[in-house]
Amino acid sequence: MTTFTTLPLGRSDLRVTPICLGTMTFGEQVDEAAAHAILDQAIERGINFIDTAEMYAVPTRRETYGATERIIGNWFAARPGVRGKVVLATKVAGPGRNMDWVRGGSPNLLPSEIVQACDDSLKRLRTDVIDLYQIHWPNRNVPTFGALYFDPAKDAEFSSIHEQLQALAGLVKAGKVRHIGLSNETPWGVGEFVKLADQHGLPRVATVQNPYALTSRALDNGLDETLYREQVSLLAYSPLAFGALTGKYDAVGFDAADKPGRLAIFDGMKKGRWGRPEALAAARLYNALARRHGLTPTQLALAFVYRSRRVASTIIGVTSLAQLDENLAAWDTTLSPELLAEIDAIRWTHRDPAQ
Repeated sequence: MTTFTTLPLGRSDLRVTPICLGTMTFGEQVDEAAAHAILDQAIERGINFIDTAEMYAVPTRRETYGATERIIGNWFAARPGVRGKVVLATKVAGPGRNMDWVRGGSPNLLPSEIVQACDDSLKRLRTDVIDLYQIHWPNRNVPTFGALYFDPAKDAEFSSIHEQLQALAGLVKAGKVRHIGLSNETPWGVGEFVKLADQHGLPRVATVQNPYALTSRALDNGLDETLYREQVSLLAYSPLAFGALTGKYDAVGFDAADKPGRLAIFDGMKKGRWGRPEALAAARLYNALARRHGLTPTQLALAFVYRSRRVASTIIGVTSLAQLDENLAAWDTTLSPELLAEIDAIRWTHRDPAQ
């Protein structure tokens, strides 16, 4: 069994394994019993890092809001002692996004709402402290989740970054949160959070959780420098591009009759960035490249992210024990300089279709 060396997150005292178990499928594609089995197996295999969010399961629905945190909380309660073995990360949802079951779909995230969301997550997770508390997406006008361009005309009144940091500082002072992080953030946003924290003696963000995959490497064009220079760690999500980089859609596409995965099962997902025709076209090229080199597509895609100097921990999402074992086994895959050059050659012509 692979022994994982833990790494620090940013300047914090958190040390995590280079692979993190993502849980957004728990409560939708994965029922509670299966989720607990996956959690058990992950801990047994040496993973000490679990990531979730208040809005999970995904796809988001009123009926499953908070379901994932409750499943994890029940797992903690049924296994005394396991909480102390886990670095637990969760997130407060950002503003709006047509989810009227989250704070009434408010277009703003107020400091008081950050505090209330944290309290609610603590109850669902059945724990006294969250190790890493993240803002799921920015509380301001910014392109996210596949949007490409910043539009100043959409600016509105939002709680400032300083106000958000003050709310998070209160949670840290109260002992409810150990460290804080961001998600789906931009270079400007990361820099502003760090600058204001340093200026006002407020908690410093330890991490940023952003997409990073063969078909989504926008991070390489600016944010990577910010993270490096500010000593903020990257938690890379969707390394398999919602399954497109496993090869299971290569022959059948996202409209497969046998529904091989979430991009085929859920219509809303195939309309997003991971389901774009050009994203599948690029994924097929990377998958074919893997096979030419005697690798599975999953091995190539995960090894690329696992071994990137940019990544502190890679968040994997699975729906079965077999998928978990396959993803963990890919840790032992090494990509040669020549193969990495071939990967970059594909990116040169296809760029980041799932950005």
